[in-house]
Amino acid sequence: MRDVDIAVVGGGIIGCLVGREVTGRDPRARVALFDRDVVASGASRRSAGLHFPRGATDRVRRLSAHSQAAYARLAAEDPALPIHPLRMHMLSADPARIERTYLPTARAVPAGQVPGGLVAVPEGTGVWTGQGCQYADVGALTEALARTLRPRLALREATRVTAVTPGPADVTLRLSTGEALTASRVVLAPGPWLADPAWEPLVTPLGARVKKIVALHVDRAPAPDDGVIVFEDEDAFLLPLHHRGHWLFSYTCQEWDVDPDALTAGLSAGDLTEALACLNRYAPALAGRTTSGRVFCDAYSPTREPLVRPLDDAGRVVFAGAANGSGYRLAPAIAAEAADLLHIARPEGQRNAA
Repeated sequence: MRDVDIAVVGGGIIGCLVGREVTGRDPRARVALFDRDVVASGASRRSAGLHFPRGATDRVRRLSAHSQAAYARLAAEDPALPIHPLRMHMLSADPARIERTYLPTARAVPAGQVPGGLVAVPEGTGVWTGQGCQYADVGALTEALARTLRPRLALREATRVTAVTPGPADVTLRLSTGEALTASRVVLAPGPWLADPAWEPLVTPLGARVKKIVALHVDRAPAPDDGVIVFEDEDAFLLPLHHRGHWLFSYTCQEWDVDPDALTAGLSAGDLTEALACLNRYAPALAGRTTSGRVFCDAYSPTREPLVRPLDDAGRVVFAGAANGSGYRLAPAIAAEAADLLHIARPEGQRNAA
């Protein structure tokens, strides 16, 4: 007899939402969720947690719409969850980019300027305002989800999966505790740990890579009505972290093929130089107030769409991730796609979603 029906490897926001999706669709399923540390200790803890209704491709727009609705349901079910609605302003020199990228639910309309005088709008750059934006304390949200999951599945923290071996009838997982466990199907949601020896041979054909992510903390308290400012042409944003009392500036770092376990040295001089060069173009007054930041990494796919697909011929091992820095934003839809590949039927009201 198999030990579990479904094993989920990875206790970040995607892994926990996979667990929630699977147990929600089939409450009788025997599910185990494994994390090498405690839940939310990896990329989820360091995430900016920004969600806005946009996508560069049709599929990502569908995933974004699904996730927006899912997060709205979560917040309605439990208003205490750390999901915070935000105003949104977008800057771009290309009006067509705004039209083709943002969902109709964003209701993007031209605006004369960004309120508050925080940003200097370059000549030739337009400003739009939109709806449907929110941000979350992703670490705290993931922990809250894990708390609700504990009665529904076996949550195994500080339990590393050391081998994943698909077989003709099931999948064998070997654990750091010395145990061997069998599962009918497995979802791998490892975040940026693509190169873990336990699953590297299975994951390598996906062609995903790991990129460093850097954000600066701006030592200025946001006003209560401050919203996110998105610099579309730079792939950057200024986000008011109201719950922490400061702003966050995220820009696109181009350092690739990094090791998530090696990113412990903090911000480098190069990180600061690159980030401040971008920030100075729009908000030079903030450049001198960047006293700290956060550094980690995420997995990126070759197509810049999340990867949700089987890794073995029998479809018993499913990969869910490589969300290109949008793991939080698209996590509910990624979880739903993973559960679909496990052949667990959606509830009647969700069968036409995403």
